Amino acid sequence: MALCRGLSLLAIHIALLASLCSAADLFVYFDFEVSYITASPLGVPQQVIAINGKFPGPTINVTTNNNVVVNVRNKLDESLLIHWSGIQQRRSSWQDGLLGTNCPIPPKWNWTYQFQVKDQVGSFFYFPSLHFQRASGGFGGFIINNRAIIPIPFDTPDGDITILIGDWYTRNHTALRKTLDAGKGLGMPDGVLINGKGPYQYNTTLVPDGIDYETIEVHPGKTYRIRVHNVGISTSLNFRIQNHNLLLAETEGSYTVQQNYTSLDIHVGQSYSFLVTMDQNASTDYYIVASARFVNESQWKRVTGVAILHYTNSKGKARGPLPEGPNDEFDKTFSMNQARSIRWNVSASGARPNPQGSFRYGSINVTEVYVLRNKPPEMIDGKRRATLSGISFVNPSTPIRLADWFKVKGAYKLDFPTKPVTGPPRMETSVINGTYRGFMEVILQNNDTKMHAYHMSGYAFFVVGMDYGEWTDNSRGTYNKWDGIARTTTQVCLVSISS
Repeated sequence: MALCRGLSLLAIHIALLASLCSAADLFVYFDFEVSYITASPLGVPQQVIAINGKFPGPTINVTTNNNVVVNVRNKLDESLLIHWSGIQQRRSSWQDGLLGTNCPIPPKWNWTYQFQVKDQVGSFFYFPSLHFQRASGGFGGFIINNRAIIPIPFDTPDGDITILIGDWYTRNHTALRKTLDAGKGLGMPDGVLINGKGPYQYNTTLVPDGIDYETIEVHPGKTYRIRVHNVGISTSLNFRIQNHNLLLAETEGSYTVQQNYTSLDIHVGQSYSFLVTMDQNASTDYYIVASARFVNESQWKRVTGVAILHYTNSKGKARGPLPEGPNDEFDKTFSMNQARSIRWNVSASGARPNPQGSFRYGSINVTEVYVLRNKPPEMIDGKRRATLSGISFVNPSTPIRLADWFKVKGAYKLDFPTKPVTGPPRMETSVINGTYRGFMEVILQNNDTKMHAYHMSGYAFFVVGMDYGEWTDNSRGTYNKWDGIARTTTQVCLVSISS
């Protein structure tokens, strides 16, 4: 159950679904050259990670069932992997771009990823997954469009806009990594970027001169699909557009029940797409805002991303104070209720002609149950380490998928506990032993003092419950077994969640 300390991610279907290509499934090709460039998103020159010389990187735009081929050339001075966040890997887990499934790409080497976006649609993003590199960039959007024969559950938008938001430090990822390795916190970010750019100077005290900001030009009366991704490393952000409603339409590959929000909390790693109609007076431009959540607002004012929505017939610059976001530093109720309000559109077709709701997840028998509990970092062998159910994961020298394929003994253990272990925390390469074609219930219990985001690579799960307090067996009585949203990344505030 998703208690805001606990979340229930019901229904993780352990199945290696066949993804054989038919002759009609097109191949689409991309070349990525990953390198360092110098940029000044917050007015301070710094080293960032670019793709093809651009920061952020290009958007990958494909269609359901396409075979995606991305040749990545690593021109960094350290190894690299690119993770396709939210993309379901069906019989292609070694293309997922994570250390558990891929060998890193050494400097000056290249590697070609190839995977099929079988029966998938929606809004996703990619990022470098090693060495904390995401803190220096290397990310970009990833769009999977419906096939022409499958209708989308809304009128075709007049345009499609990708917005990448995220916290940002003027120190590069190697400096940030050293800080973490020394057992220290990173402290407050230096800002929030929108599409790799700093804030518009809405306040001369908080925003210095000379910052390059993002401007999004739109036509009056038109409706746009705006895809928003939190590509940051640790900060939940509230997203809003001044005087405009955000009609939520999709999140991470699932069409949602459509409902309006004036603002929405987007947690680290999450993706949403909104339908936004340009129906306001064009006397001025409008602010686009991404501000930090669950923090002291007065101290974090400078950690606010501000871009400009510019109507083609606008008569002046945006002015005045920013539109207010939620002001509930110590109360997560607003955010949790907002998350609970996001429901699966069971009558809409997804990537296939049949309605999304035809997959009746609530009637499938659960074969395994795991309670995963995180706590504040603990000292293990002299280092401050994160744990899950009392275990701090150790990356093996041989990627787990490779070790599995070649039957390398001792590379990992299939002994991850179904419940948190007692006693002192330990370091292990411990792996959950799922059953092929099984259906797993996972309870995420957050016993830390901070919001956490959980991402499941290569799969999607159904969020069926979310609440405060400790999860118990009785919590199952509150599960949503009909239209809980299927997604790949969820937040857990201070106590628990079920998927």
